[in-house]
Amino acid sequence: MIILPAIDLYEGKAVRLLKGDYNKMTVYDNNPSNIAKKFELFGARYIHLVDLEGAKTGETPNIDAVREIVKSTGLSAEIGGGIRSFDTIEKYLSIGVKRVILGTAAVTEEGFVKRAVSEYGSRIVVGADIKDGFVAIKGWIEKSNLTCDEFCLKMQNDGVKTLIVTDISKDGAMQGTNHDLYNHLSNKFNLSIIASGGVSSLDDIKRLKQDGITGAIIGKAYYTGAISINEAISVAGSQEAEI
Repeated sequence: MIILPAIDLYEGKAVRLLKGDYNKMTVYDNNPSNIAKKFELFGARYIHLVDLEGAKTGETPNIDAVREIVKSTGLSAEIGGGIRSFDTIEKYLSIGVKRVILGTAAVTEEGFVKRAVSEYGSRIVVGADIKDGFVAIKGWIEKSNLTCDEFCLKMQNDGVKTLIVTDISKDGAMQGTNHDLYNHLSNKFNLSIIASGGVSSLDDIKRLKQDGITGAIIGKAYYTGAISINEAISVAGSQEAEI
């Protein structure tokens, strides 16, 4: 199982939100590449990036910070947040990002995911941000009418291979992850599931690995010292998968 340490970007800084609340933001570093370099030093091969401003606006206000992370490390980077056009996909791929994560557009733009997968294959990943059983959009501000299962089936039918699933109620809360949800999705759908939100202990990683989950995103647990990246990788096992 692969470990993807996370950096959330806002105004060029590395930050974290509590349960997706923009009013509950903690700034961890004014230069996100400093944190990315530490991840690499600890043995990480991958990094999960989110443009929190882009998630709301659909723009790429933190692309310079993303470019610097890609340029200054050997990490395979994925980026999400506001990717709602082919122009934005091209912008990120052109600076060396390995894959992009579609969220809001996967819900609101019919046919967009299918076209993107046809064009870019496995470099397209979809994020399913779950709030009260439904998929949330626009930086978690709005709830769509699609249930988690309905959305997963649609993405599977559109040719998506990898789905990053976040239980918003668990995100940043340090209360453990939603194992029942991930186990259910892993068994029901032919998708590689990456768990995000609430991964707060080595036991969480052990259970996710046992359930056959493809990857785990670690955010606040790293920043608070609850999980060290090298220990997480040791528990997760081989990091040889390519993204």
